[in-house]
Order: sequence, then C-alpha cells, then structure tokens
Amino acid sequence: MKSNLTSLILASSLLSISAADWTQWRGPNRDGHSTETGLLKSWPKDGPPLKWKITGMGGGYASPAVAAGRIFGAGYRGDQEVVWALNESEGKELWSTTLGPANREIDYCEGPNAMPAVDGDRVYILGAVGNLVCLETKSGKVLWKRDLAGDFGGKLMTEYGYAESPLIDGDRLICMPGGDKGTVAALNKATGELIWQSAELKDPAAYTSLIAAELGGQRQYVVLTGDSIAGVAASNGKLLWQTERRGRTGVVATPIIDGNRVWVSSGYGIGSHMYEVTASGGSFKVEEVYASRSLKNEHGGAIQVGKHVYAANGPTFVCMELATGDVAWKERSVGNGSLAFADGHLYLRSERGPIALIKASPEEIIEVSRFNQPDRTRKKSWAHPVIANGNLLIRDQDLLLCYDVRAK
Repeated sequence: MKSNLTSLILASSLLSISAADWTQWRGPNRDGHSTETGLLKSWPKDGPPLKWKITGMGGGYASPAVAAGRIFGAGYRGDQEVVWALNESEGKELWSTTLGPANREIDYCEGPNAMPAVDGDRVYILGAVGNLVCLETKSGKVLWKRDLAGDFGGKLMTEYGYAESPLIDGDRLICMPGGDKGTVAALNKATGELIWQSAELKDPAAYTSLIAAELGGQRQYVVLTGDSIAGVAASNGKLLWQTERRGRTGVVATPIIDGNRVWVSSGYGIGSHMYEVTASGGSFKVEEVYASRSLKNEHGGAIQVGKHVYAANGPTFVCMELATGDVAWKERSVGNGSLAFADGHLYLRSERGPIALIKASPEEIIEVSRFNQPDRTRKKSWAHPVIANGNLLIRDQDLLLCYDVRAK
C-alpha cells in the first residue's frame, strides 16, 4: 500500500507538468520544437500583445524554464548568484535562493548561462562556476549540491563559465564536467551521488548541451566538445565512438540526430559536419558524410524541420538540406541570434534586439513579421526564446518579457 501511495503521489506531481511546458533546454524534446498549435501567424508592428514585463532577474544569459504554472531561472543579483521562481500568469516572484557568490572575473559572464531543468517537484541548474544544484520547485530549498570542478575534476575548453543545461534521463542526471576524470558524468538525480564518469573520454567541456540518442541499436549520449564528437554508453559511460573535430573559441550548438547520423555546427570559421555512426559485432564506426562552411552557427542553435535545418549564420539566416549539406537559401533577416520553432514558424531572436517570425519553408525565406524588443540593454541577447502555454518569453539580462502569441 505504501508503494502504491508513493507511486500515486509521484504520478500526481508529474501530471502537473503539461505538454505545452518548456521544462528543459530547447523544449520538451530538446530539439527546439514547441508542441503548441493555434498560435499567431503574424504579429502587429510592435509585436504580439505584451502580457507582462518584470525586472530584477539579475544578470545572465540563461533562458527560463516553464513547468506547472511556474517559471524558473537564475541570475547574478549584486554579489550573489541566485535561482528564482515566478508565477507564470503575472511574473510575480514566488521564491529566490542564493547559490553562492557571483564570480564576475569570468570573461563574458554577466551571470549564469545554463537553462534549468525541471523534473516533477525538483529543479536542477548549473551555475557559472560549475555549482550543480537540485532544489525543490515549491520552496526553493536546496536538496543537494555538487561542484563540477572540485568533485569531478571539471575543465572547460576556454574560460567563459559553464553553460551546459543538465539532462534528466530516468533516475539520472547527465552533465559534462569535462577534464581528465571524464568529460561526462551520470549522477543519481535524487541524491547527486556519482554513478559513473566517462574515463575514456577526457575532453574539456565545451558550452554545448549533450543529447540522448539510439545509434547503432544502443542508447547513448552524444557529446560535442572543442576537440571531438563522441558517443558514450548511457548504461556505464563507456566510450563507443569518437572522431576528432576541432572547434574554436566557443562550441555551443546542440547536436541534431537524424537516424544514425549526427549533425553538428559551430562558428568562428568551423562550419557544419555530418557523421554516420554504424555498429557491427559490438563495435562502432563513425565516418564523415560531409563538411560545409556554408552554415557556421555560433550560439543560437539549429533546428531541424522536415528534411532541412535552419540556423543563424552570422548576419544571415540559412536553410540547409540536412542529408546533403546543400544550401536551399541564405538570406538576411534580423541578424545573428537564437532560435525556437512552433506551429510552422521559426522565432528568430537577434542578439541585438529585433525578433522575427519566419515561416519554415525550404523554398525561400518568408519573414512574416518582426518587432523591436523594448527596454533593450547594451548587452548582446544570448538567452534563447521560450514558447510555452501560449506565451513567448524573452530574457534580456535583468528583464523578462512575456508575450501572448495565441491566435484569438
């Protein structure tokens, strides 16, 4: 009976999270897609209706997470690094919890970079200096805390602060400390205890977030670093395959999985690569399918829609055929920025302010609408747009804007 009661309570907490929530990095399936429909097909000149705006979020580039009527995020407030929760309906702060001192000596670090992950009654977040924290969603109480550098020998490719958003996979939390003890670590999500660390894969961590996939018939985590692209077994962290791929300055965009193929992209002159991963007799083989400098995504992420991938490429916006690397079109829009997808449209948020609504079409660029974000800071806007429960959330350092994008 006790076991049945526990299961019922757990099921109740999980059911409170709706399909339209945005509980983790790049949305419900970690691919940049919102599940919502019935959204506006165009916007007025000044943008969709502004539902509310609030300040006091603190500095930082972390996108907010949305779950069960609450919004979770983090920022530097004064000399402290803080996690906060808001009421989704009006932006009212429900709680805030201090994680530790703000480290302002990190290059380009206005605050935390990593998006929280919400799982039932817990929220997980990685701070700028590598403090990985689990908190109660209701109260903000800290349940456990680990230090990626001190506990797991963590090391970054360059010193811009940790930016990875943790992956919750069953009863585990998967993260990337980087370094000689192992690039990837699996923790017990309830306690923070180490289950395994990838001893054979020792690359420094980049700023990308890993993704779970089944390749060659085996479940694994696909890891992109500044040195290579690799797959480690989900069960024990064993290195299954790896091939050299050198990044430069910052490697940020999450890999895209297409069947047994893995597509990655990074900026600073590197470009895009497609790899084929196959398995035979218990061993894996990885081969490069193509390399292209036509799409070099710095930080805003790429999104697959059908047979094509869309992403910012510096000042231009690119549509590329995923299988071949052939460019369908490359045109100017609002400039370099981050991306989300919902109801047939791409939401391109320029790092310099404007936000565009673009129809996902491989035939030509169709920019339906754009508007200028009000109250712009002087910092580049690197937080990704979030689309959840009919709302579009835009984070700009201390400011959070909530737009109503539901069709009336």
